[in-house]
Amino acid sequence: MDIVLEVADRNFFTPFVYPTSWPEESWTRQLLSLCVVVNVGGVLLYMAMASFSYFVLFDHRLMQHPLFLPNQVRREIKTSLQASPGMSLATALLFLLEVHGYSRLHVAWTGSGWTMLLVTARDVVAFLSFTDMCIYWIHRTLHHRLLYKHLHKMHHTWKVPTPFASHAFHPLDGFLQSVPYHVYPFLFPLNKYVYLALFVIVNVWTVSIHDGQYRVPERLKYFINGSAHHTDHHLYFDYNFGQYFTLWDRLGSSFKEPSALEGRSLVDEAVGGAKVE
Repeated sequence: MDIVLEVADRNFFTPFVYPTSWPEESWTRQLLSLCVVVNVGGVLLYMAMASFSYFVLFDHRLMQHPLFLPNQVRREIKTSLQASPGMSLATALLFLLEVHGYSRLHVAWTGSGWTMLLVTARDVVAFLSFTDMCIYWIHRTLHHRLLYKHLHKMHHTWKVPTPFASHAFHPLDGFLQSVPYHVYPFLFPLNKYVYLALFVIVNVWTVSIHDGQYRVPERLKYFINGSAHHTDHHLYFDYNFGQYFTLWDRLGSSFKEPSALEGRSLVDEAVGGAKVE
């Protein structure tokens, strides 16, 4: 995140916001700047990707479903925007530690050509595998009866979610589920540019599993936890806790074959007016 902070300082904060007497190396200034960058950048990325998904990919017939709430899209956006400052502050504190070199992020590329690509691919697979495992257990823990009603229930307000529900969390819930992304570079070496790219991809994926597009390549249906899986999670609560893959749901006996992939999609229920029991 020091790369982003440096660009923001050079082009915005130093010339237009902060007095020249306040050095760029100040932890307080950096924390304030990171809060702004994470909050504004996160909201812009969320609105851009969710809007694209909603207007281009989302099947609007789902809005006819009996479980789709009045003014749901507006409420999803409002919840997301209200949660953003709290999540941004907690995230900025971790990014501040990264900026000051406490993580294992680096700028060096290992080798060149195919070697560099293979090392990068290895790091991406490791990052996705680690975070998928952690998020599975965090997510499942948030469904415990002592925590659910206080934190995660807000996200399950949306039984038939739109892409705008992707970030509509209680602030603490949203942050807890993001912790593995921030912990990873403190435990394992990772290129800073790869990390930034993964940070964007993670947000795009989070939107995509709420977009109502149930099409997954046939060969990947067994492995990928897509929108069809996550839609059933919103409906039935106790299944499909995974983020990217189905592995931990299968190991944890919480896997449910998606209704949409069995020929029982929410679109059919919406058009037919059937309710989910």
